[in-house]
Amino acid sequence: MEKNTLSQDTELLTEIAVAYYQDEITQEEIARKFGISRIKVGRLLKRAKEEGIVEINVRYHPVFSTRLEQQLLERFSLQRALIALDHHDDEEQRRQVAALVAMHLSQTLKDNAVVAVGQGRNVAAVADHPGSVPTRNCHFISGIGGTHRPGDAINADHISRRLAKKFGGISETLYAPAYVENRALKDAFMQNGTIKETLDRARKADVALVGIGDMNENSYMVKLGWFTPHEIIDASLNQGVIGDVAGYDFFNAQGQHVDTVMNDRVIGLSIDELRKIPCVIAIASENTKAMAILGALRTGAIDIIATTAQNIRTLLNMTK
Repeated sequence: MEKNTLSQDTELLTEIAVAYYQDEITQEEIARKFGISRIKVGRLLKRAKEEGIVEINVRYHPVFSTRLEQQLLERFSLQRALIALDHHDDEEQRRQVAALVAMHLSQTLKDNAVVAVGQGRNVAAVADHPGSVPTRNCHFISGIGGTHRPGDAINADHISRRLAKKFGGISETLYAPAYVENRALKDAFMQNGTIKETLDRARKADVALVGIGDMNENSYMVKLGWFTPHEIIDASLNQGVIGDVAGYDFFNAQGQHVDTVMNDRVIGLSIDELRKIPCVIAIASENTKAMAILGALRTGAIDIIATTAQNIRTLLNMTK
């Protein structure tokens, strides 16, 4: 009976998804046809996406993307810009940006490539993108230590493992906490042979995947307890900090490093070390991050930016 109910649910989700996405029947018409509410139709369509019955691939017109990308490349020293169409839903926007990064990796990653992996929701979305990719015998390495939140899906080690599974490669854990209380403790960890060897391999990576953060009271770093909301505001208003790369290396609007309470407390790759990696892909799907992206690009550490059309247009307007 349970299996039969599950099958019926799948059939209903599929039938509604086909009606909406393929036959282009409105949600109101679907609601009347199936005798359910308009709100329930929306929920069922969302479930169809979550369960993999529906996979949406938004393809922007090449002329549109090429024009924006070319304008950006004329102003910044970049290899590429991966530009997603704007979407009003934050989660869907993140998935679309992640899809572009996953596609780029599937096309460019070579066998035996080494990939340093950062933390955060945008990097995690690349690992969780449902599209199929060719198998690559790559080596994914955590580029920053672990957080104190068990089972955190946006922890670098968890992301690295999922990427390795996705591309058929192997994953290497950085056996250290991401954040320690002072420089002396960090130095002690750095003397450990296992930690040092892992970071040395990450520094020599062919590719790095990192997120770009901005300064707001709801940031990942506040949730981790690395900053208090007051410290975030102070760093932004009084120190001119506009963002971070890889979760902790902070900069101002000119791309210059800014000293914060996080100095010498994080075990992970710095901006200086990222500059030496041949291809650093920075991801920022949120349309609030244009200023943070500008500062990140000015650090000189970013080779490929993956973001939204709105962010690119804002960047271009800010740098006229």
